Amino acid sequence: MEKYSVYLKKFQIAVAILAAALALCIFLIVKTVPEAQKIMQLQTDYKTQSASLADSERKLQDLKDAEARKDAESQNLSKMFFKPINDGLDTEAAIADEFAEILQLIRENKIKTRSIKYDYDPQDDNFVKNAANRYHVCRVSAEMIASYANFANFLRELYKHEHFLEISKIEIAPYEKNKRILLVSLQIKLYAAKDAATAAAEAPAPAPANGQSGDASEVPSPTPASADGGISPEAAQ
Repeated sequence: MEKYSVYLKKFQIAVAILAAALALCIFLIVKTVPEAQKIMQLQTDYKTQSASLADSERKLQDLKDAEARKDAESQNLSKMFFKPINDGLDTEAAIADEFAEILQLIRENKIKTRSIKYDYDPQDDNFVKNAANRYHVCRVSAEMIASYANFANFLRELYKHEHFLEISKIEIAPYEKNKRILLVSLQIKLYAAKDAATAAAEAPAPAPANGQSGDASEVPSPTPASADGGISPEAAQ
């Protein structure tokens, strides 16, 4: 009988240990599961807030860029036009040195160009419409890849460029595989002043006044603006 009593006590002890272990497991599960859920929720919230922060930073950068463009437009009105060293050049040759300076800015800011398209003397440009005899115009459309910091610095330097230029379009989108990289579509217009002799030779003939003949000796021609710089035709409107 005593033998069975010893076995029973051992069995009771084992059952008690199992019960205590089970109770401990239940206690740990009750305590751990909510904490795990909190951690998972915190991770989800962090990802959501990180995405929201990145979006807010992009919007803020867009606003800063827009404000900088407005400042640049105001500053551009007082900038001189680029003037080639040699006279009598066509648009491509006249713009070449000016574009080389822009390319240098792109290289210095470690921006990669995917493609570049040139459109010389575009007919929809106000300078070409109103002062084609005085200015060469080149519209440059570029597809680029850059980081946020490098592209922002490039824009700052572009705004501070010493010669008159126009930033016509900026479109940016984050690269799907790496949100820190931007895909950029940029369009700018570069201008170069024609030399005085070319400007005078290409100046349009004055229109007849009050039904009189078109004799230039009878109708005073408008005084041509200096090709060395000054206020743009767009600013005068």
